[in-house]
Amino acid sequence: MDQIDTIAGELLGAYASGVPVPPLTERYPGLGLDVAYRVQRRQVDRWVADGDRVVGHKVGLSSRAMQRMVGVAQPDFGHLTQSMIHQEQAPIPHGTFLQPRIEPEIAFVLGEPLRGPGVTTADAVRAIDFILPALEIVDSRVSDWRIGIFDTVSDNASSGGVILGSTPVGVHEVDLRLTGCNLYLNGELVATGAGGAVLGSPVNSLVWLANTVGPLGTTLEPGHIVLPGSMTPAFDVAPGDVIVADIGGIGTTTAIMGRENRGDD
Repeated sequence: MDQIDTIAGELLGAYASGVPVPPLTERYPGLGLDVAYRVQRRQVDRWVADGDRVVGHKVGLSSRAMQRMVGVAQPDFGHLTQSMIHQEQAPIPHGTFLQPRIEPEIAFVLGEPLRGPGVTTADAVRAIDFILPALEIVDSRVSDWRIGIFDTVSDNASSGGVILGSTPVGVHEVDLRLTGCNLYLNGELVATGAGGAVLGSPVNSLVWLANTVGPLGTTLEPGHIVLPGSMTPAFDVAPGDVIVADIGGIGTTTAIMGRENRGDD
């Protein structure tokens, strides 16, 4: 078994057991982003082989503050699969995640294929079919969120789950840079933000993604979802929590963290 299989196997084991692994960076020093993305891809291939399917991508580390925290000067990306999509207003079973946090985003749903390199802002806007309010549940299979860039990229950019709103909005109906967001946790306003917190504009994040995955042989496909990055800090969530994202001109979406374990009556 090579090192990529070993690391991917550890992370897959954490999903199955519910027990996070010790930080990868401390145990596999000196490995670069190219290896981390191969570890990520190995897990995605396993999920697909087991019957899941890729339905989009997410961009992480899209704020300067988060980039400074892990010591990089660019975002990263992960894959979204069908099993990560959860219905709004429906309890998400306890035990679905290990160390969940939640953050509000503007989700893009593509209507045309988008493949870099060379994708421009105009190309990206043309490719968007519609936008939706979204909540992303970020999660870490690395203990206590003690992550560096190698850890989070290997761990599918700390992806966990996605809750989408239900009313599509045209991309030209809202100024994505200036639109504001209120995030509520159990009825209390806990954060505000704006689209400009995401690389200056969420569209810039989509451009970066297309131009980054294109040379790797990946096309962003029609119908796929792209999460460009959070408009606020992420907040820890626990069973029973109700989280609402209210994004100006786009709408609201609600996530309910269930109290019952998966499979309970």
